[in-house]
Amino acid sequence: MLVAMLALLSMQAPPAPPPPACTGPEHRQFDFWVGDWSVTQTGKEQVVASSLIEKLYAGCVVRENWMPLKGSPGGSLNNYVDGRWRQTWVDGSNSRVEFVGGLADGKMVMTGNWRGVLGPGKDALIRMTYSKNADGSVRQHGEQSTDEGKTWSTNFDFTYHPKAKTKG
Repeated sequence: MLVAMLALLSMQAPPAPPPPACTGPEHRQFDFWVGDWSVTQTGKEQVVASSLIEKLYAGCVVRENWMPLKGSPGGSLNNYVDGRWRQTWVDGSNSRVEFVGGLADGKMVMTGNWRGVLGPGKDALIRMTYSKNADGSVRQHGEQSTDEGKTWSTNFDFTYHPKAKTKG
């Protein structure tokens, strides 16, 4: 009897592997930001930073490596989990911010409480809106609120321009 049961079990097909974790369309919502960029203040020509945005870890993460010409370098890890996009930003000034949001009208919008962003002891809500422009660039508009989101004003405004690809 035991031999017959073992033989029956060995004839059954192994279970199908689960689908890859991050292949759904929601995991591609932020792909428009992926690239190797020269960054300017919106409306200006002078480059203020380079930023390398990569899709990594089986398509589950969008990673930013922010390299300003002046100021503190930093980076972010962005992933879609529990039905929302989440970004963890860390930088060379020892800042750490957790942003949460999602796609709204074709734009990625994330908000987080940034401790000390306006100076020591001066926290603010920061709302970042990423939008793809017709020319292939991406705008990152950061707004701040010091009254719990009742009013907003611009804190930063960057445009990410694709770096020219060289033929190798």
